This record gives sequence, C-alpha cells and structure tokens, in this order.
Amino acid sequence: MASEWIVLGYAAGAEANRSPHTQNQESKAPIESDENVLQKHVAFFDRNNDGVIYPWETFQGFRAIGSGILLSSVAALFINMGLSGKTRPGKKFPNLLFPIEIQNINMAKHGSDSGVYDTHGRFVPSKFEEIFEKYARSNSDGLTADELKEFIKGNREPKDYGGWIGGLSEWKILYYLGKDEKGLLRKDVVRGVYDGSLFHKMVEEQEKAKASKKKHM
Repeated sequence: MASEWIVLGYAAGAEANRSPHTQNQESKAPIESDENVLQKHVAFFDRNNDGVIYPWETFQGFRAIGSGILLSSVAALFINMGLSGKTRPGKKFPNLLFPIEIQNINMAKHGSDSGVYDTHGRFVPSKFEEIFEKYARSNSDGLTADELKEFIKGNREPKDYGGWIGGLSEWKILYYLGKDEKGLLRKDVVRGVYDGSLFHKMVEEQEKAKASKKKHM
C-alpha cells in the first residue's frame, strides 16, 4: 500500500469496529480516473480541512475511529514523524511540529507495493482487480493467509528491503484484524482501505455504538 498510514488507521480502530455491518458493507462509489484517492484517504485526519495534518489531528482521527489513547498517541508520533519530511520537499530543516502536507502525500509511497495507487496517488482499478484475479484462487472475493503471503512476495522489488518490510507489516496486520470468520481478507474491506471510505464507516459504527449504549443506560 501507499504508506504505513493505511494499515495503522485500520488496525487502530478495527477491534472496536469488528461487526458484520462494517466488514460486509462494500464501497461501490465510482472513483474518477484523475482523482487523487490517496489524498482523499488521508484527508480524514485533516480535522480542520486546511490541507495540513499535525500530530494532534492524527491523534483525534484515531480516537474518532475507536482507538485508545495510548495507541492513538503512538500512531500520531510514528506517522507524523515518519511522513512529515517526505511530504515537505525542498525543506532543509525539519519542522518540529511534524506537519504532513496532503498535496504531497504521494511522495510518501514506498516501493514493493501493489501499484493500486500510481505515483500521483490516483487509484488504478486494474491493479486493484489484479490482486484478486491473480491471487484469490480459493475464493474470488477474498484472500487466504497463504494467498496473501504469495501476493506480498509477488510485489517485492530487488533489494528494496525497506519496501519489503513496509509491505509485509501493512498487509499482515490488515489481514490479522480484517479477516472474516472464514479466514478471508475480503475484497470490500481492502477497497475500503484504498478509497478512504473505511474510516468513515468506522466513525459511523462508533457513533451507533455510543448511541446504543446511552439508550440502554
């Protein structure tokens, strides 16, 4: 995937949102070929919509999708410190507030990824479909643990050790937290990560859970 942001976002809230409603609700909204979906994805964490994401906004975003205070804090530091410099090209000195500039988020892509995001951060439908056409042999709607392992290896570029580690950690954690009762990482869950809709579904689940809790108090 494009960056550790994707999997950390999912991992942070997945346990609080593991319900049939969330996991089986497929994103069917069309994606324009020139739309920067990667920007749209991370924009969820831009809480004041100014085009820049600061650590406290990342923290707030993680809390909104159901993450605890500790994990939200760690994720905010890890993500902003890791991506800030990459999204601020030409800046000689680091900004100690570690802002992430959304317009340059595509520069945070690592190698050995699936290619579902192109170099401009646009969603490539053919690459997304290729994942399941090529590797989902037992069930066309999802990946088993072994199929996912084969997919990860198939993406590796020679001597791109950093990309190997990034891709392995992202997909393994996503599988662990996103698999269904049959051990499949469903296609709709993966698409929800890529097109940015999953975070919003998580927020909806959180709000429903809170409303239900208040109703029964």
